[in-house]
Amino acid sequence: MSRLENLRGRRVLVTGHTGFKGAWLSLWLHLLGAEVIGFSKYGHPNDTVYRGIFDCIDEEAYGDVADFSILQAAVNRFKPELIFHLAAQSLVQTGYQQPFLTFSSNVTGTLNLLEAARRQTSVKGVVVVTSDKCYRNLGKTHAFVENDPLGGKDPYSAGKACAALMTHCYRDLAAQRPQPLLIAEARAGNVIGGGDDSAFRLIPDMVRALQEGKPIGIRNPDHIRPWQHCLDPLYGYLLLGTALLAGNHKAADAWNFGPTPESCVSVQELVNRWLALWGSGTFEVVGRQQGQGAEAQVLQLNSQKAEQHLGRRPIWSLASALSHTADWYRNPKNRSIRERCEQDIADFEADLQQQVPT
Repeated sequence: MSRLENLRGRRVLVTGHTGFKGAWLSLWLHLLGAEVIGFSKYGHPNDTVYRGIFDCIDEEAYGDVADFSILQAAVNRFKPELIFHLAAQSLVQTGYQQPFLTFSSNVTGTLNLLEAARRQTSVKGVVVVTSDKCYRNLGKTHAFVENDPLGGKDPYSAGKACAALMTHCYRDLAAQRPQPLLIAEARAGNVIGGGDDSAFRLIPDMVRALQEGKPIGIRNPDHIRPWQHCLDPLYGYLLLGTALLAGNHKAADAWNFGPTPESCVSVQELVNRWLALWGSGTFEVVGRQQGQGAEAQVLQLNSQKAEQHLGRRPIWSLASALSHTADWYRNPKNRSIRERCEQDIADFEADLQQQVPT
């Protein structure tokens, strides 16, 4: 993959490397020849993929990103050239239940990472991963673009909006540093893929219900989301990181990495497609339980900016994303976690080469 060759031999720090997207990203970086360094909170529960790929991590450290001294010590010790900041409390519903933890991780943690990177002269680029939920959502069918107003009514969304504003501020502060430091922000849609064990996420909730022989409980059947396989936004992150390492100042900006409009479907439609692939199972609509808060009904992203300026466009359709995800969980060829992930990456790269000139 010639567009990502600049990552070979580079020291790359991934915060949140034991989480769902962080582990997939760490493996892909390893396959691209990068020297992968990880920093995560010890004992992260969502570590299915990490358990299968941990040996691709060259160095790692554990701690809370909300603790500046620990995080700064790790950044100074590892001296990375590029940082992907994914460490965060990643669930809307957990934000309602634990608002202080959510703001501490997503706001203070991002602040600590940006300051630690600013002080460490080895760092040439930082990609801060926020969320499509950082936008001020008024419930309209508008597909958000990067210069839309930020905001959020729930702790998770508000925290991500704060992180986006801080990233913008630190981008200007970094420009005053004697050594170049470029900071970008990535906003992705609802990602799916093998190995996600999180609660309050549709695919893992469906897998658990089906494996237990229970009906799938869905809270918001009419809610529309921009569904995509995790490899699609991760490819965007990699392109963005490569551009920062190359000194592309225009890449130091905010970027949407969403799917095609055809992949923005309702929860109920996604469930029906999943059940058709699985070959069995039923669903039922359930009300919000105590402690569960409301979520936006419609959320869509406009990713034309990334296509025009980074050359990134969605590779897998929703059908391909669901098919690869279902195959990962059902594992008909009895492959290991590492083998399943590597096969998906190989399939994605093959489809990428057919669709995007190298």
